[in-house]
Amino acid sequence: MAFDGNWKVERSENYDKFMEKMGVNILKRKLAARDNLKLTITQEGNTFTVKESSTFRNIEVVFELGVAFNYNLADGTELSGTWTLEGNKLIGKFKRTDNGKELNTVREIIGGELVQTYVYEGVEAKRIFKKD
Repeated sequence: MAFDGNWKVERSENYDKFMEKMGVNILKRKLAARDNLKLTITQEGNTFTVKESSTFRNIEVVFELGVAFNYNLADGTELSGTWTLEGNKLIGKFKRTDNGKELNTVREIIGGELVQTYVYEGVEAKRIFKKD
């Protein structure tokens, strides 16, 4: 339940390098740096609903902990994987459908902020959100 709420991206760390490693072209990377991403997260038991609102798109993703699902990133990259809850961390383990490479994500609350960490091919990035 700690994840419940409205979150707005405050800052990013190494996000451009991460997107570059993912194969996102420079134009999309520059736009993504100013995407004004907002997340609305609600949890009911093992089911999470995440509404993403940004300059590029508005989508709603519903997933159940431990159950595989498909997801498309804003640049169109298709992923398949699961989220699990380990202690106070949401752990996302995904594989790209185009090349089978892993994208791992962790969401955790640190000092009242939602910190989302991404790791792809050895490149780590963070996006830090404040409650809206």
